[in-house]
Amino acid sequence: MGGPARSELAAAVSEAGGFGLLGMVGETPELIAREVAEVRRRTAKPFGVNLVPFATAPALLADQLAACFDARVSAMCFFWDVHPAIVEQAKNAGCLVLYQVGSLEDAVLAQSAGADVVIVQGVEAGGHVRGRLPLSVLLPRVVETLTIPIAASGGIADGRGLVSALELGAHGVQCGTVFLASLESFAHDYHKQRIVAAGSGDTVHTDLFAIGWPPHAPVRVLKNSVTAAAGATLWGYHPDQFPREVIGDDAGRPVYRCGTDSPLRSTTGDFEQMCLYAGESSARVTGIHPAAAIVDAMMREATAAIGGAEARAAGR
Repeated sequence: MGGPARSELAAAVSEAGGFGLLGMVGETPELIAREVAEVRRRTAKPFGVNLVPFATAPALLADQLAACFDARVSAMCFFWDVHPAIVEQAKNAGCLVLYQVGSLEDAVLAQSAGADVVIVQGVEAGGHVRGRLPLSVLLPRVVETLTIPIAASGGIADGRGLVSALELGAHGVQCGTVFLASLESFAHDYHKQRIVAAGSGDTVHTDLFAIGWPPHAPVRVLKNSVTAAAGATLWGYHPDQFPREVIGDDAGRPVYRCGTDSPLRSTTGDFEQMCLYAGESSARVTGIHPAAAIVDAMMREATAAIGGAEARAAGR
């Protein structure tokens, strides 16, 4: 979750008993070093850093990894296609390695490359979506095949979703959308409010938002005027085919229509036209709450659901 997952959110999730991840895709090594230090200032709990080799120029990726290793980051989370050499680098640096994948084939490759945890992403997920199958279909296949711990990702925003994932064999869950809309998220308030207002069917899976990432990298976003203008033609786009139409600014950097930049606290411009990442779980997000309250509510709901299921089973 690049952009919104800065130190304030990552630290809050870890402090609450979750495992916070800094979303540092595309960021400079200097920012990574500052954000890592800031998480450590806010909490003594474990956390990790998320990078996306697929979407990062090799020279920048090398500098990002060096910044993480120099800071002695204890865990790295990678996404998209699997790079065994990068897993080996991180392991040699003493890092726990998590790898988010969207297929059984990539899950097997991540395990064979030495990943410690595989995160299985279903097509319900928000943001960039590697998965093409529903989580309920893909997760059991991965569970049957792998021997390392597995986390489920996509469409999970509450305790019931957590319990459903556990019942399918996952050892834990990864949540994005519900934390994007949290108080500590670095997302712009406009983005948060749009998630809270979203209902069932208000997201769309498309490759229409393409500028800033390599080709063939679909996203799930909230519907807006850009998706409406595309009509039924939501697929078949390439980053190079779009004019560079500036619709905003983020810390001196232009934000383009059909770009992959979502609105952050530091962003100005026409937010409605921007890439408003959100998973199908947005329909279950009812307010902007502190990350600790989200973790607490999820655990209470999950505990109640498990207790209810056990009581029903005992009564048979």
